[in-house]
Order: sequence, then structure tokens, then C-alpha cells
Amino acid sequence: MLTLGMGMRQSFGLFLAPVTHDLAVTAADFTLAFAVQNIVWGLSQAVVGSIADRFGLRITMMAGAAVYVIGLGIMAAAQGASALIVSGGLIGVALSCTATSLAMTASVRAVSEQRRSMMLGIVSAAGSIGTLVVPLATQALLAREPWQIGVLFFALLAVAMLPAAFLAGGADRFPGHSTATTSMGEVLGQALRNRQFLVMSGAYFVCGLNLVFLSTHLPAYLALCGQDPMLGAEALAVIGGASAFGSLLTGWLGGKYPKHILLGLLYILRSIMIAFYFVLPPTPASTLLFAAVMGMLWWPGLVPLVSGLVAEIFGTRYLATLLGVSFVVHQAGASLGAWGGGLIFDLFGTYDRAWQIGTLIGITAGVVQLLAGGPPRRQDRMIAAAAATT
Repeated sequence: MLTLGMGMRQSFGLFLAPVTHDLAVTAADFTLAFAVQNIVWGLSQAVVGSIADRFGLRITMMAGAAVYVIGLGIMAAAQGASALIVSGGLIGVALSCTATSLAMTASVRAVSEQRRSMMLGIVSAAGSIGTLVVPLATQALLAREPWQIGVLFFALLAVAMLPAAFLAGGADRFPGHSTATTSMGEVLGQALRNRQFLVMSGAYFVCGLNLVFLSTHLPAYLALCGQDPMLGAEALAVIGGASAFGSLLTGWLGGKYPKHILLGLLYILRSIMIAFYFVLPPTPASTLLFAAVMGMLWWPGLVPLVSGLVAEIFGTRYLATLLGVSFVVHQAGASLGAWGGGLIFDLFGTYDRAWQIGTLIGITAGVVQLLAGGPPRRQDRMIAAAAATT
């Protein structure tokens, strides 16, 4: 389920050029629809998480797969920007039901605390397989067929998510609930007063901004620089393949070292790599090398750290809900990265200002995460412990 859903989500940027040309819409129009997808994904994640915590993962994930199919059908039939935006909103809801938050919740509930970080890394890595395969298959299809055929291909993949969601929902049978009497409202209130959680969520904003800017605009940037359009798909595929290894690595490291330190270092290294790449003219070799390094630092590698950190602070009882709260902030950044990159390009005809801003705030987020994202003071720890379960 995670492989198919994230593989499609990673590949929407490949549709930018054919859709804007065929429908006579601007890059900002297309990326606004993508921004809507990301912000709806974020805003609905906490609500979907609470539904899954109350009524079960299986029904929630299967409903999300069905909505994915509907959203892609509307995109395939789109005649203008309005339909693209509606499609983006529906796909955003579908992602909140089928993507990492609920998959990570199922994984955490099924294993012991000692195996938690490594298992999160393994599941996140499996999800990265789709970001390796789907972009290459999509670009090969778009090179020969109208973009609507590519969207229908996505719809078939979304149909295949239905049985996958049914099977993944078997985690509902595992005892993921404790005897703690703390209510969801109380845990949410504690989360919004917890410094460690707030710092992590704030840095997560920058993660969304930088990564969705790259996944949305890298193919267009390479085409603007005169590179083969297939290079953009190859770069996204390399990112997906490398992110599988990055997820395994961070899952392993997260079980041995402080997760807030690993997160801060990851943000800083990622920003440095963006600066190095964009300051020089791209070549196929430099692009694929950049993609490989960025893949090791990509979003799936953050998932074991973020999910594990939230589980350490608050336990697993309301994990889906709490991951949804932090994901709202992540997706606000993702929306700004997608739409803002298109807006800057429309204004200046170049992506220079976009990557410069992304690099600056990425380094800032990493430093703040390192300095202020550590374990809370003793009294805060005692508050969190009242709600925590294992």
C-alpha cells in the first residue's frame, strides 16, 4: 500500500510540462493544485488519524484507496485548473489514509519497543520502492502516450491498493492500546505544550518545503537547462531507490543515538547538498549523484526518527493522531514548496531564488533542531510520562 501510494505521489511532478501545455494553464496553476494536495493531506491527517485510532486502520485505509481512485479519475478528465485542484484535494485525503502515518502506526503496534526503530526503517524503506519504480514507468509512458493515459495508469495502481489496505489493516488485531485512561484531548493538549514535539514539528515544515520543491520542480528545472526529460524521471527514481537505504540506516541509527540529533544533522546535510547542486550547471552525472545523496537524506529516512520520537514521548495509543498533528506542519511547508517554486519561476523565469531560500531555512531548521529539540526538562518529562504507553 505504501509503495504504490508514495510512488504515485512522488511522480506527479512529471505531469507538469504535458499538463500545462495541453490544458494551457501556467506552472503556478498546476503547482497550486499540487499545493492543495499537500495541504489537504496535512490538514486531514490528524482527523484521519483520530478516526483510525477510534474505528480501526483497515476501514480507514481502504476508504482512502477508494478516494485515491476517484481523485485520479477527475484528474484524467480535467479540462482546466479547477478540476486539477479538486483532484488534488481528493488525493490529499487519500494520502492521509494510505501513506506513512497509518502505515507507521500499524508497524509500531505490531512490534516490541526494542525493535520499533528498526521496523519503522524497514517499512519506510519498502515504501521507497515505489518511488524507484513508478517515476521510470510513468515517464516511459508519457514519452509515448497522452498524459491522461499516465493518470489512468495511476488509477489502476490505486485500485491495487484496496487489497493491500485490507491486509495491512490486520494490525487492528494486535494489542496497540494500553490500560492508560488519558483521553485523546488530554494527550493533544500535552503535545501542544511539549517543547520537543513543537521543535520537531517546526523543523518538519522545512522538510516538506525543500523536498516537495525538488520532487515537483526538478524535472522542469532540468528541461529548462536543456537536459533530456528522462533525466528528471531517472533522478526521482534514484532518489526513491537511495531513500530505501536511507530509511534502513536511520532506522538502525535511531535505535542507538538521540533522534533529535540525527534529525538536525539530516536537515543541515540536505541543505548543503541542495546548495552545491544548484550553484553549478546540471549534468547527467552531477544530477544522478545529487539524487543518490539526497535519496539517503530523503523524507522516508525521517519517518523512523519522527515516528519513533513521538512514540517515545507519548506512547502508541494515539500515535496516528499525534503524527497527523505534526504532519499538518510538514504539509504546510510542502504546499509552500510546490506552489512557491512555481510562483517564483513565473515571476523571475529562474529557480535561483527558490533554492537559495530553501537552503537558508533548511540550515536554520537543522541548527534549531540540534539546540532546542532535545529531551524536555524533568517536569515536562513527568507530564508526558502520564500519557505514554508502550
